[in-house]
Amino acid sequence: MKRYIIDTNALISFITDRNIDQQKRISILFEEAARLKVELLCPQNVITEFVYVLDKIYNVPKTKINSMIYDIMITPGIEIIHELPLESLLGLWPSKISDFGDAVVASLGFQFRGSIIATFDISLRTILNKMKLATISL
Repeated sequence: MKRYIIDTNALISFITDRNIDQQKRISILFEEAARLKVELLCPQNVITEFVYVLDKIYNVPKTKINSMIYDIMITPGIEIIHELPLESLLGLWPSKISDFGDAVVASLGFQFRGSIIATFDISLRTILNKMKLATISL
């Protein structure tokens, strides 16, 4: 079974309609996960960043955000990753990857070898590909 690691922008694009094309493309992965055709790994910090963006940028009520997180959490095929490989993470941030959240995603890519990192961030994909981490062009 293919395993994907999602970053914050992928999750935001799935939930919001900020970019309909991105929403359609990431929705395919979430639908496949719900049917247990793929596994989606979501680092806990992606949830934290998700809450911040929905609360501060989109002004979504906290109770609605809470419900969204619960729905994500109980979706078959999605696993929230709480433990991070800190040594790997600190080896990447800030010397190789300046954004801490991106470094978390990359460190999980090393921890879960064979996973594919799903992101809309072109510059992050470039960095990850140089590190020999698989990415998907969403």
